[in-house]
Amino acid sequence: MKLRYVYSLTLLTAASLLVSSCGGSDKENDKTETKDTAPVVSVETVSQHAVDQIGEYTATVEPELINNISAAAPNRIKEIYVDEGMRVAKGQRLVLMDDVNTVSYQTQVDNAKANLDNVKLNYDRAVELFKIGGGTKQQVDQMETQLINARNNLAAAERTLRNASENTVLVAPISGVVTARNYDPGDMTGSLPILTIARVQPVKIVINVTESELSNIKKGMPANVTFDTYGDEVFSGTVSMVAPTVDPASRTFGVEITSPNSDNRILPGMFGRATLNLGSRERVVVPDKSVVKQQGSGDHYVYVYNPSDQTVSYNKVELGRRLGSEYELISGVEPGSQVVVSGQTRLANGKKVTIKAGKK
Repeated sequence: MKLRYVYSLTLLTAASLLVSSCGGSDKENDKTETKDTAPVVSVETVSQHAVDQIGEYTATVEPELINNISAAAPNRIKEIYVDEGMRVAKGQRLVLMDDVNTVSYQTQVDNAKANLDNVKLNYDRAVELFKIGGGTKQQVDQMETQLINARNNLAAAERTLRNASENTVLVAPISGVVTARNYDPGDMTGSLPILTIARVQPVKIVINVTESELSNIKKGMPANVTFDTYGDEVFSGTVSMVAPTVDPASRTFGVEITSPNSDNRILPGMFGRATLNLGSRERVVVPDKSVVKQQGSGDHYVYVYNPSDQTVSYNKVELGRRLGSEYELISGVEPGSQVVVSGQTRLANGKKVTIKAGKK
């Protein structure tokens, strides 16, 4: 009885081991089949067509014209009526200078006038005497010379007074914005201008372009500019100057864009971004979902399907502009190629694939 029990137990154990062994073999076979099955992918055929070449540049705003407001001679400032950042109109009073010199210059004018009147009187007398034979031609000529000198002295004195008067009240020569104020009331003027005024209608927007782009940029072509201050709002402008020489430091060419700035919202020193349409080129365009970014680098790749051996190649591409749900490619894929648009996670260079039905 005991022997029969041991024999039965032995048979049961052997059977269990056999079943276990068979089950493990099936699982290994399933794994092998899954591993060897070609990944299923979707592909799309890409083509080449004209794509606008949009140049994007950082931009800095500069005034169209700058005027420095200074006194003709060193003098003390009595009042300054404007401050930095204020807008001013042409002819507006800006600065009042000490008028202490004006009084002395007026005295000089008065003296010059009195002297002229006296010389003219003597000249008239000399002419009358000469007419009746009581004088000589030489005396008349001498008096005429004195008369001319007296007139010149008066003109010089009046010019000095006028200049002094004009430099007592300094006015804005242009309409614009005060961009600098270097003194306060009570200061003596020095080498710096008292104020600096910048004309901002229009403004200059300065960008730098590379040598390869220069041939596509022409005077008069339109430009669009955005500024961080105003979000996505676009300001229009026109290329007004293309520098004829290269900057040796940056190896770029300066380009000026003029914007009318009719509402004075664009101010000198603002940072912006300018875009120019540099024409169009024939480029291959691919769906954005076909582009794979390599982890840890800035490189981008596209899997290209090879019908001859049903494999994919891992092509490095150079991206151009994003066009909605597509990318312009500068290089990396030939027109007419089939690119993988789904199923890339299981792919590698040279991997054999299966094309999903209905996607060619």
